[in-house]
Amino acid sequence: MIITLPDGSTQTFEAPASPRQVAQRIGPKLAQAALGARFTPEGSTEALLVDADRPLPGDGILAIVTAPQTNKKGLSKWRSEEHERDALYLLRHSAAHVMAEAIQRLWPETLLAYGPPLDNGFYYDLYLETPISSNDFERIEAEMRKIVDEDRTFRRYEMPLDEGFEKLDAEDNKYKKDNAQRAREKGADTLSWYVTGGVETVEKDGQRYWFLDKHWCVPVSDDQPAVIDYSERLNITDLGIHTNEVSGSNDWEDLCMGPHVDRTGRIGAFKIMSIASSHWHGDVTSDRFQRVYGTAFFTQADLDQHIDKLEQARARDHRVLGRQHGIFEIDEKVGQGLVLWKPKGALLRQELQTFILGHLERQGYSQVFTPHIGKLDLYKTSGHFPYYRESQFPPLVDHDQMKMLSDEGCTCGDLSNRLADGELDGYLLRPMNCPHHIRIYASEKHSYRDLPIRLAEFGTVYRWEQSGELGGMTRVRGFTQDDAHLFVTEEQLPREVAGCLELVKIVFATLGMEDFRVRVGLRDPDSSKYVGEPSQWDRAEAACIDAAQSLGVPFSSEPGEAAFYGPKIDFVVRDVIGREWQLGTVQVDYQLPQRFELEYTGADNQPHVPVMIHRAPFGSMERFVGVLIEHFNAAFPLWLSAEQVRVLPISDKFLDYANKILDTLKAAGLRATMDASNDRLNAKIKVAQEEKIPYMLVAGGRDEEAGTVSVRHRSEGDLGAMPLDEFVKQAVAECDERTIR
Repeated sequence: MIITLPDGSTQTFEAPASPRQVAQRIGPKLAQAALGARFTPEGSTEALLVDADRPLPGDGILAIVTAPQTNKKGLSKWRSEEHERDALYLLRHSAAHVMAEAIQRLWPETLLAYGPPLDNGFYYDLYLETPISSNDFERIEAEMRKIVDEDRTFRRYEMPLDEGFEKLDAEDNKYKKDNAQRAREKGADTLSWYVTGGVETVEKDGQRYWFLDKHWCVPVSDDQPAVIDYSERLNITDLGIHTNEVSGSNDWEDLCMGPHVDRTGRIGAFKIMSIASSHWHGDVTSDRFQRVYGTAFFTQADLDQHIDKLEQARARDHRVLGRQHGIFEIDEKVGQGLVLWKPKGALLRQELQTFILGHLERQGYSQVFTPHIGKLDLYKTSGHFPYYRESQFPPLVDHDQMKMLSDEGCTCGDLSNRLADGELDGYLLRPMNCPHHIRIYASEKHSYRDLPIRLAEFGTVYRWEQSGELGGMTRVRGFTQDDAHLFVTEEQLPREVAGCLELVKIVFATLGMEDFRVRVGLRDPDSSKYVGEPSQWDRAEAACIDAAQSLGVPFSSEPGEAAFYGPKIDFVVRDVIGREWQLGTVQVDYQLPQRFELEYTGADNQPHVPVMIHRAPFGSMERFVGVLIEHFNAAFPLWLSAEQVRVLPISDKFLDYANKILDTLKAAGLRATMDASNDRLNAKIKVAQEEKIPYMLVAGGRDEEAGTVSVRHRSEGDLGAMPLDEFVKQAVAECDERTIR
């Protein structure tokens, strides 16, 4: 067995070796820190996360996943995002098992279904008639702490399918049997279990045996204590051991594919977060589960930081702030997932659109407008219908045709089939803008001298999201994309992709969102789902990678993440409290120009098919503004604030001067109002602060005499008195430069 390490060096083994054995060759400290490994089998591009003590299946590339080191504050230090992702996956998957065992200790009648790790924690779906409430969380955590403190080993064993199903039949848990059946349908030839517990062993004739129960045991080796070969099980009577000598084990096990950390003591900190209901297979007519959510980290400091971020996130929830500050509304009478932009929100959106339009004009884009609806045949050509109809609004059919079909006794199912098969025509609320832009391109003949052609539109599209998936402005059914489609020659592709990325970088930098990374989605060379010539893909992928490298920010190449029609670049932004959001995207497309038979005349006077670039720096305006609300905590920079300045007269006798100030501000193009109420000045300031008004100008006797204003900033406090014209000049400059303060 030849194992290649990340630095390119190799280790050779005579027999199958585990990642920990490989690590031991490198150094004992690495072996001790090993939690698992990322293994890419020879001849494959798919990396698998595996147990530290499970023998590897053959040659391949191996990266050891270790427990993190910590800084002075006790926070984990990570070598890379992949290291953090892999280590936390192993830890949280294991914590889900620990939680499930703790729950079964408290409620032995619990039937377990499944418990996967998540990006921010884990959950376990379970069937239990006794309701679990938040009052039980401390009890569950106390049992989990006992299991963690016991520092018990995770051991994996496998059984052939027929024996595994016999075991599951005896255990009589229909949910686990269903999981096993699904594994069999996917081609599994064995079933695996993970066991944790105080293992009872005995040594006989120089061999150590682990007792599965009162009747069976298996041999275990000292160098691979977490690997159990169930096929080598022996009846304990064959070893000359009486059953009354085996007290039984306090092991706990769960049907699971893995992987896990090596022992429970690795779980440094954990917390039960919430309880919810779910259903078997997601079917509301099926068995109802209790879903217990938790999270886990390597250190208590990591957990404390996570809880603090959650509290900040709750305080910044755009669904709450958006309504408090009059930005948007979602009205049940209008419909779930349909955003009503209120005046302040509309102004914010318009400012963003004006900002991006200026850069589009600089880069040579042409603005277009297209309808929100199109003929069904258009989306059949593009491939959006019927293949993605589950995420689309139903097609619209002519009234007279509908009446005729009704008179014929046509059912809803028949109607759907006829639409899908092309027997009936209809219209569709557009799920994408690209087919409309393609038809604009196709409406004229083009020469290579005309390219690139860049068409841009703030186009509204519609998707049928399930009601349970809707969330404020970040997951909606109708949204507007800052969409553009570029039609280019292959030679122009690298430059145009770089130009799209430059635009995204400008957007993020202007909005103070400079902490972002780039994901380049490439094709999987082992898959046949991709369209286009390999040579085209090579050039397109090279263009995307070169453009990503030019940005000077972290980026990762991810094979298998490309769209079927071409590679793509996604932008993942980290906000001020460390959360990540996937926003802008750039995609290269060879497929749609071919589907729509687009062409241009080349320098050789022959027809050629253009390459298409899809790009959206904001993504959707709804999602982007939702993220901005939380990023800025609704305290937007001056140029985005619906109300930029509020004039606060100390009393009624200064109203005339306050009105002169207000007129001057408005004449300069600043969005200003006046609080002419009879409230005391401190109360007016408090209201303005709560409404997150950037500037407050206090107008009193001294100000009127000197022709000044007393300036307050919402975060910087009292800035003192200054001449009104000087303040106006500074505020206008702050808007023009789009300053963030």
